[in-house]
Amino acid sequence: MLTNAELIRYSRQIRLPELGIEGQERLRSASVLVVGAGGLGSPVALYLAAAGVGRLGIVDDDRVELHNLHRQIAHGSSDVGRDKAASAADAVQAINPGLEVVPVVARLDPGNAANVIADYDLIVDGSDNYATRYAVNDACARIGKPWVYGSVEKYSGQVSLFGAPGGPCYRCVYPQAPDPGQSASCEEIGVLGAVPGVVGSLQAVEALKWLAGIGETLAGRLLQFDLRHGQWTTIQVEKRPDCVACGARFSDTRAGAPAPEPASVNVEPVELARMLAAPDAPVLIDVREQWEWSVARIESAKLLPLGELEAAVPTLDRSKPMVIMCHSGVRSDMAAEWLRSKGFDARNLTGGIDRWSRDVDASVPRY
Repeated sequence: MLTNAELIRYSRQIRLPELGIEGQERLRSASVLVVGAGGLGSPVALYLAAAGVGRLGIVDDDRVELHNLHRQIAHGSSDVGRDKAASAADAVQAINPGLEVVPVVARLDPGNAANVIADYDLIVDGSDNYATRYAVNDACARIGKPWVYGSVEKYSGQVSLFGAPGGPCYRCVYPQAPDPGQSASCEEIGVLGAVPGVVGSLQAVEALKWLAGIGETLAGRLLQFDLRHGQWTTIQVEKRPDCVACGARFSDTRAGAPAPEPASVNVEPVELARMLAAPDAPVLIDVREQWEWSVARIESAKLLPLGELEAAVPTLDRSKPMVIMCHSGVRSDMAAEWLRSKGFDARNLTGGIDRWSRDVDASVPRY
């Protein structure tokens, strides 16, 4: 039974005939994992908390930085330097102290995704990189969890619900991550701060509809919009029988689904410092641009801008392990994943050169 305080707090949405008290009680008993506490995860977490979802997990391994604040509304100026998961958890508790909030300071990857998401009813992905997105999708497909997808670029965004019974997964629409250089990040091309707010709010709506059992979800449909020109499009998407994540012949990992990648696809800066000091140090490849290299660098790194990586593959030694780095770990994460798909032993430097400066060598300029 809802308490009097809950009846008052949620009265405006309880009045919706499709929701009512029964729907509100379903929200209170539900649990959602929000992956990423950035531009998308911020509005998702805040709105789910305000709506009364009983248990929220927030997973993120990054820290709040000043350049985050124009779009990552769960954080304020006083939070700069804090773990995003902890900062977002505090914001959620401030909105609704009666909820259970579980901050997880970690990076979701193929090695830990299934374990992290197992205890939640629904996953909402607010990550900003393909490696995490595919890890969420593949883990959800393996253990039968639905998840809400959202992505943003400049003035545009996409939203859908994947993993619903009988519905498609993300790989049904995008079977493989794009090659390096084919897709730029917000770090490189920018984003209008309110646009992630729109995408995240739509993700929150999809989550609430699914949990409360109301309305028509975006399962089997991909909502695309261009806010610069005010254009909205909905595309029908179907489950692919030959999908390597959710197709019938791959429903059992023993029957041919790709095995998850090892948990060690990422390297912490302190760990990399130890590795570089060893006799069998890995090859360190920097996929930033020349102008970034001129601002700050790790001297032992080899500069190979992301757009030139594919052409340079024949010159790379497959017998040597490598660590890929960029400014904050977004571009290098994508590059490392792509190199692994080509047979290289490639790992990503978590947090990029920015984390290296904070955790290892403060003499390296931050920009």
